[in-house]
Amino acid sequence: MPSQSFDLIVIGAGPGGYVCAFRAAQLGLKVALIEKRATLGGTCLNVGCIPSKALLHSSEHVAFAKTHAAVHGIKFGSVDFDLATMLKRKDEVVAKNVGGLAMLAKARKVTVITGAATFVSALEIEVTSRPPGATSDTVEKLTAKNIVIATGSAPVELPFMKFDGQTIISSDHAINLPAVPKKLVVVGGGVIGVELGSVWSRLGSEVTVVEFLPKIIATYDDDIVRNFTRIIQKQGLKIEVGAKVTGFVGPDLASGRPGILTAERDGKKLEFPADKVLVAVGRRPFTDSLGLDQAGVQLDEKKRIKVDAHLKTTTPGIWAIGDVVAGPMLAHKAEEDGAAVAEWIAGKAGHINWDLVPGIVYTDPEVASVGLGEDQAKAAGIAVNIGKFNFAANGRAIAADATDGYVKIIADAKTDKILGAQILGRNAGELISEIVAHMEYGGSAEDLGRTVHAHPTMSEAIKEAALAVNKSAIHAL
Repeated sequence: MPSQSFDLIVIGAGPGGYVCAFRAAQLGLKVALIEKRATLGGTCLNVGCIPSKALLHSSEHVAFAKTHAAVHGIKFGSVDFDLATMLKRKDEVVAKNVGGLAMLAKARKVTVITGAATFVSALEIEVTSRPPGATSDTVEKLTAKNIVIATGSAPVELPFMKFDGQTIISSDHAINLPAVPKKLVVVGGGVIGVELGSVWSRLGSEVTVVEFLPKIIATYDDDIVRNFTRIIQKQGLKIEVGAKVTGFVGPDLASGRPGILTAERDGKKLEFPADKVLVAVGRRPFTDSLGLDQAGVQLDEKKRIKVDAHLKTTTPGIWAIGDVVAGPMLAHKAEEDGAAVAEWIAGKAGHINWDLVPGIVYTDPEVASVGLGEDQAKAAGIAVNIGKFNFAANGRAIAADATDGYVKIIADAKTDKILGAQILGRNAGELISEIVAHMEYGGSAEDLGRTVHAHPTMSEAIKEAALAVNKSAIHAL
């Protein structure tokens, strides 16, 4: 079969891959986008960011009806929910998103090819697929002047607790449980663990989060984590930190005994009954079966693809973006990678500021951060001034029953330049973007504090925290 030739081939249609393909097409390149799933969007849209946020949103409604509605004068009888309907809505949200991507790809004249890609040589690949109704695979050869690897990541599996999709589950399985587990143990207190733990806790599961490190969401400052932990414990999650998981004894169906997760802490054995165990200990770059050796593409010691400052691999003409390279495994980081690479390939001046990639935990309240944390700055010996403002003193937060948490701004003690920020509070993921924008142009805490904010809004807490850096907050002592 003769090869098809393109200016650019993108392998993987997640947020990094499809953004790269769409941006390159905008710039006039002939683009092929290869995806082994039947739908575009990768992990994020199909089984990650989007479906988990749909379930978080639905479960927040359940929690409100059960625990908060009465104080607003809203009266219910017995509050119940239909899990099947909730999961159906989640699937509809996913379908709408991936359907929108298919329309955009068609409108931008991106050639979408469904199948698994493997390098034959540096700039030639084979795509293997099996059309519906076929009894054998078809193989198509493609060549391009440039190829971008955007194959994302996969859940890390514990060697002594392999995923079985029934009792030992990954995040992919945890968004599709047909019934609420009586007892759910989450191994790993990172973003995925606490988010999905929150979903099933709100729906009635007894959730225990078991974390090896001394704190959950470990990249955040100690004070933020301490307050966040208190809040989610009050919501019903049990948090066990400093515990090393050692194994799992499956359930006894005859007696009805649940499974038992075993762990150790300070030399003492711990046991946690579990009907389901969600292993959420991180994600690994997914480069399986790509044939990178055939292309001369090298990996680093963590099995990530080696790239330079412009995301070029060790092979000329091959690029890599998103979760397969070093850096935070976040959809928005991958999107920025993809857009910049498309622009570099097209001869434009692409730009990414990897120091200003915000991180967000989408619980209620949310946790968000950007740049240097207070603990990190002090550990590095950087003199900083800190400004904090509690949502409990914010008029809109009081009216919206959203007083948990606060905004914290970290600024250079000499120049007042904003070095970072962390927010614990309702809609923190939305609020952090304003601080990212100020940091992008090198803004100071005073710049942020003198920016007009509408009243009453929760964003006023950002203004007050910025003013507090120089002890000039208006609504706090």
